[in-house]
Amino acid sequence: MEIILKETIDTLGQEGEIVKVKPGYARNFLFPTRKAVLVNKESLARLEKEKKAIAARLATQQAEAKGLAAVLEGKTVVIPKRAGDENRLFGSVTSSDIATVLEGMGIAIDRKTVILPEPIKALGEYRVQVKTGYQTAAQLLVQVVPEEAVDQEES
Repeated sequence: MEIILKETIDTLGQEGEIVKVKPGYARNFLFPTRKAVLVNKESLARLEKEKKAIAARLATQQAEAKGLAAVLEGKTVVIPKRAGDENRLFGSVTSSDIATVLEGMGIAIDRKTVILPEPIKALGEYRVQVKTGYQTAAQLLVQVVPEEAVDQEES
């Protein structure tokens, strides 16, 4: 089934593209959430009229993504956690923890954009990738330190 995307979907394509999807996916998800429309004469005519506006929106999104990537690139995020023997954490550091610390630094990102292959379960430094949108990503350095070290620094 051919559809026209009304917004960018990472797994399918950019806004305004014509893509083929399975009928069930279109009928049960894309159409009810108004993320796509069926390809027909009317929708193709509407797409032609809106091409300039879509191109402008995509350019704006790309500029915002590159700006956020520039801000995030090379940042160091320090996360204090309780640790036990052999530097193992009680619990783990997740993408939500990283997003919360970044929000405290004044950088608002969605936790789903932080790419962690698996939760961090030990003290140390880790390179973490953050998707900023429009096929752009930035690398962060996440330092997981013991809580006791942070308490001593503050006093």
